[in-house]
Amino acid sequence: MNSKGRIVLGITSSAAAYKGVALASLVRRTGYDVDGILTANACRLVTPVQLSCVTGRPVHTMQFAEQPGDPIPHITLSDGAAALVVAPATANFLGKLAAGIADDLLTTKALACECRVLVAPSMNTRMWNHPAVRENVSKLSGRGVVFAGPVQGPLACGSSGAGRMMEPSDILDILLSMLGRETGR
Repeated sequence: MNSKGRIVLGITSSAAAYKGVALASLVRRTGYDVDGILTANACRLVTPVQLSCVTGRPVHTMQFAEQPGDPIPHITLSDGAAALVVAPATANFLGKLAAGIADDLLTTKALACECRVLVAPSMNTRMWNHPAVRENVSKLSGRGVVFAGPVQGPLACGSSGAGRMMEPSDILDILLSMLGRETGR
């Protein structure tokens, strides 16, 4: 299959991390290559092997070169990417991005990219409603970051409310719309 382009998909350490892997599969089926980035804590929930099996490409987990010849992966991953998608995006990630903190590969890549950014938040309702998180969302929206959700529904803690990550198919629709593509799957 000829690639339509490349999407960088970051997965952070939310209980919805498995949905990030499902999203990678859906994005790939639309004809895009997917380069995956897992944060250190996301690796406790899904594995690089799982994501690599879905994307057919190496998965990146370290800020510094994992392979000889790529001394600055946050820059090389940024080159030519059509979009950066972070799904799920934790309150921690949103706060770092809003503050310009770049202390791991995903946050460093997010600051180095010149492409569109789409985030799909996933967290407990109390976290989503916290004034600091709301302020970070407002700040990021003002900078052009596109938000996919969160939505109301059952949460990992057993309660229900705002904070549930959107379903991967709905995130894909937003991504393709953001990129100006048809949503035919």
